[in-house]
Amino acid sequence: MRPRSSWWWSMMAVVVAMCVGRSASAFSFADVVEKARALAGQPFHDTKERVPQWMLDMTYDQWRDIRFRPEQSLWRKENLPFEIQFFHLGLYYPRPVSINVVDRGQVEHVRFSPALFDYGKNTFAEQIPDDIGFAGFRVHYPIKTPTYKDEVIVFLGASYFRALGRDQIYGLSARGLAIDTVEPEGEEFPYFIEFWLVRPEPTATHLVIYALMDSSSVSGAYQFRVTPGVETRVDVEAHLFFRKNVKKLGLAPLTSMFFHGENTTRCFNDFRPEVHDSDGLLLFSRSGEWLWRPLDNPEHIHVSAFQLDDPRGFGLLQRDRDFEHYQDLEARSELRPSAWQELYGNWGAGAVELIELPTDSDIHDNIVAYWRPRESPRQGDRKDLRYTIYWYGDDPTRPPGGRVVATRQERTKEGAQRFVVDFAGDELRKLDAGNPPEAVLTVASGPESGEIDEHHVVKNPVNGSWRVGLQVLPRSKRPVELRAFLRRGKDVLTETWSYTYLP
Repeated sequence: MRPRSSWWWSMMAVVVAMCVGRSASAFSFADVVEKARALAGQPFHDTKERVPQWMLDMTYDQWRDIRFRPEQSLWRKENLPFEIQFFHLGLYYPRPVSINVVDRGQVEHVRFSPALFDYGKNTFAEQIPDDIGFAGFRVHYPIKTPTYKDEVIVFLGASYFRALGRDQIYGLSARGLAIDTVEPEGEEFPYFIEFWLVRPEPTATHLVIYALMDSSSVSGAYQFRVTPGVETRVDVEAHLFFRKNVKKLGLAPLTSMFFHGENTTRCFNDFRPEVHDSDGLLLFSRSGEWLWRPLDNPEHIHVSAFQLDDPRGFGLLQRDRDFEHYQDLEARSELRPSAWQELYGNWGAGAVELIELPTDSDIHDNIVAYWRPRESPRQGDRKDLRYTIYWYGDDPTRPPGGRVVATRQERTKEGAQRFVVDFAGDELRKLDAGNPPEAVLTVASGPESGEIDEHHVVKNPVNGSWRVGLQVLPRSKRPVELRAFLRRGKDVLTETWSYTYLP
C-alpha cells in the first residue's frame, strides 16, 4: 500500500479541526437552557416597552385586517413539508417575539418587515418600526392531503400555544407555565420572548422548536417536538430557573371554555343546548385509577384540588361529539380537540388543580387545569420536566374501560339534589340488563357534609349504556364531594365519576 504523504495528513488535520470547530459552535437546545439560566440571574426586563403605544391602541378590526402574505411563508420556496407564517404585533399582543432558524447548527435571525403583511384598509404600514419583531407564528403541514398544508399549531400570546389533529378546529389552549392563578395579588403571565425553528429535512414528519420564556419570577427553556397527524403529538421538555420565590406554581397548564352544558343549572338566554370547548377533566393516578370531573360554569370561583402524587397524566377533554347537542353551525363545538398530557419522570408530591370561573359569555376561557407541586419553588431553584400533549378527537384507550358520557341533575324535594350519571363502553354494553353491576358511591367530603339516601342502576335499552341515579341530602352549606364507579365483584368496570355539589 502506498504511504500517505505529509501533505495529505496535514490536509486531513485541517478538515478535522474545521469539523470540530463547527460541532463546538453548533447551536442546540443546550444553548437555550444556558440562556434561560443566565437570564434568571439578571433583573427582569419587560419587552412590552419596545412597542409604540399607538400599536397597542389599535382596534380589533384594525388588527384583524393585518394578514400575513402566504407566499412569504418560511420554507415555502424550498418546498419543505413544514411552513411557517407569522403574526403581527398590536392590540392583545403587546410583546415582540424574536424568531430564528437553526440550519445545521447555525442560527439565522428572521427579520420582521411590513412587506410580509397585507395591511388591508389600514394606512399605518409605513409607521411600523423596522425589525420590531413578531407577535407569534403558526405551523402548517399537509395533515389531510399531500397537496395542501393545513395549520397544525399556533404560538401566540404570553406562553400560550394550541394545536389540533386531523379533522378538528381550534379549541382549548396549553401554556408554558401558570403562576399565582386566581390569587388575590393577581396572576403573573410568563411569556415566550424568543424562538428557534429547527429547519426540517425534506422528508421530515416532525418539527423541533426551541423557546426562551421569561417573567418577573422565572425564566425557562422549552423544546417542542411537533408531530402532526390524526392525533397530533407535542413532546415538551422544559427547564425552569427561578429568580424569586413563587407562591403558586402551575405546571403543564391547560385553558379552555365552558359556558353551559347538560349538567348546568344556571339559566342562559341561548338557543344552543350546550356551549363548551371541553366538558371534563380526566386524571390518571399511579394507582391505576382514572377519574372524570365534569366541568361547569359556577356562580362563584370554584377551585378543586385532586391530590395526585407523581401523576401519570391529566387533560381537558371534549367527549361529546354529537352535533345535535350543540346546534352551532359556526363554532362546531363537536370538532374541538381534547388535550391529554402524559407525564414522564417523578413529578413528586402535589395535586392537579382545576379552576372554574363564572362567565356570562362564550368568548372567555374560564377553565384552567394544571399540576401544582406541594413545595413552592424558591429563589435560585431549578425544575426540569418532560411531558407529551396529545391533541385528538376521541380515544377509547383514555380510559381503557367504561367512561362517563353524561351528567345531569335536578332539585327534588326541599334540600335534596338528584344526579343522573350515564356510563358507556363496549364491555358495559355486553352486560345483561337483568344482572346490573354494582354502583360504588361515596361522599368523599365526609358524612358531616351530606349523605346519599337512595340510588339505582339501570341499563339504557336504547344505546346500551348504564345509568346511575342517586339522591344527595346535604347536612350543611359545605360542598358535598361525590364519587361513583361501577364494578362487578372485584373488577372495576369504569372510571370514577367525581362531582362537587354546592348546596
